[in-house]
Amino acid sequence: MQQYSEKENVILFPKWKDVLEEESVQALKEKRYEEALTKLDELLSYHIHSHEIIIGKLICLMELGRHSEAQEICEELLTIKDEHYYHYVHIYLTILFQTNQYDLLMEQVEYEFEMGEVPAPMEEQFQQLYTMSSKMKADLTVERSNTHLSGLMQAIDEENHREQWRIIESLRQMSALPTKEIPTLLTNEKVHPVTKTVVLQWLTEAGYDQDVSIHKLGRERIVRPYALEKVEDLSIFHQVRSLLEEIEQKNPTLFEMLEKLLFRFLYVHYPIFPPSEEVFQLAEAIKLVGQEYLGIHMDEEMSQPNNILQFSEEIKLSDTLYLSIIEE
Repeated sequence: MQQYSEKENVILFPKWKDVLEEESVQALKEKRYEEALTKLDELLSYHIHSHEIIIGKLICLMELGRHSEAQEICEELLTIKDEHYYHYVHIYLTILFQTNQYDLLMEQVEYEFEMGEVPAPMEEQFQQLYTMSSKMKADLTVERSNTHLSGLMQAIDEENHREQWRIIESLRQMSALPTKEIPTLLTNEKVHPVTKTVVLQWLTEAGYDQDVSIHKLGRERIVRPYALEKVEDLSIFHQVRSLLEEIEQKNPTLFEMLEKLLFRFLYVHYPIFPPSEEVFQLAEAIKLVGQEYLGIHMDEEMSQPNNILQFSEEIKLSDTLYLSIIEE
């Protein structure tokens, strides 16, 4: 095994090997783990990789709190798939449980059960670890959620917009269940428009199937979150993007900028968008702002229609609002 520094072409005398093994076993029994580990590592350095020695080393590492080293060894052992495979799996799962790596533990158990080769005596043990991990994960999520929600209310009172977004995004990534207060954030003027978008994403992913009212940038709408699409799946996103595609071949840098401006505009306004009959004007306004941002001079100096100029201002505002919260 690669973790151990091995002494090439050196033979360990059988008698000395036996002494080291006996002393390591005795040290283990007497819970002198540092001493046992030193002797086991010496045996391993002489290419003596017996199952008992490896298990002894794993026990020492776990007892000494060196879980990451034990985990690495287990992960390597699991790639070998020898006759001791399920013994190593059990130790690996134990390490994951002790170090609160519940997701990884549950994934490993699911994988082993899918393979359908878990020995009968270990099935129940694996299932118990899975059940306990599921409960611990749920409890941990609730505990973290409560801490986050307390911080969120403070961030809203203080109008700390970045902190609002960070906390909501954390709760969403944890798959925490939204409390009854969360939908009310969508009408709270102290909550940033970008944060309101994340709130909606969270409610959508949680399958929230009740109507909610949302106030954004002077506009209002009632939506049912579970039925909402992602920004990149919206028909308005694809309609405007198709109107901009002619630029992709001529000026890829400009096209990349236009795509970002489009996404940020829709993200900030989500889910309140211009009507379909204004898609062309929105596309023209995005071109105008993109060219301005990149310092590209237009051939014509003719004045633009008012609705395109209004869209241009909204696009610039959306870009500023988006980047004030989300760094790219």
